[in-house]
Amino acid sequence: MGVGVRLMVVDDHRLLAEALASALKLRGHRVLAAAAPTSGAADLVVGRAPDVCLFGTASPAAPGTFDPVVRIRRERPQTAVVVLGPVPSPRGIAAAFAAGAAGYVRHDERIEGVERAMAKARSGEAAVAPQLLQGAFAELLDPAAQPDDEGRRLLRLLTPREAEVLVRVAEGEDTRLIAAGMRIAPSTARTHVQRVLMKLGVGSRLEAAALAARTGLLDRAAVVRRGPEPAG
Repeated sequence: MGVGVRLMVVDDHRLLAEALASALKLRGHRVLAAAAPTSGAADLVVGRAPDVCLFGTASPAAPGTFDPVVRIRRERPQTAVVVLGPVPSPRGIAAAFAAGAAGYVRHDERIEGVERAMAKARSGEAAVAPQLLQGAFAELLDPAAQPDDEGRRLLRLLTPREAEVLVRVAEGEDTRLIAAGMRIAPSTARTHVQRVLMKLGVGSRLEAAALAARTGLLDRAAVVRRGPEPAG
């Protein structure tokens, strides 16, 4: 993608929006705004008319998530919206494109992948990785497939060590206790916690614990922490 693309980055978590905006600025792009929450994205886009809006969400399948995208496409159709989200369910992908998004990119995609998606979206192409579409179609077309399991999908985002950190966070351990329990440096424990929060798309340890409990992720992470049950 050439230098000089006018873009905006919005995410419900300001730190994520600002980090991505900084990375894109370093690569020569013109960032008009980095803002939170996404509910205010439509007003910003209508007012500033960027070429591309990167729209971050942790809950692509939640009702109303893409209402701002609908308004952007209605009032600023020349702006291409690329959604940044977790591993999506078929409903999440469908909702994004139904609202008028031009692309869907995983939150953990490399910056080069985000740039490629921006370029495709600007040229009128659908900017979505083939494997994401294949997975979505497989679930939608297979009537025997099990219902979506958000806990299982979220667990795939975490390494075994990060799963253990999540369990310890949910148990109320602070950074010092996590470090002692895992026999790692406090700075390493702090880094693990921040990566868990980023991957889950939450802004605090309390939110991470609540999300883990609500989706069943906590039970799955606990199994990863202690290892599989012995046969017998």
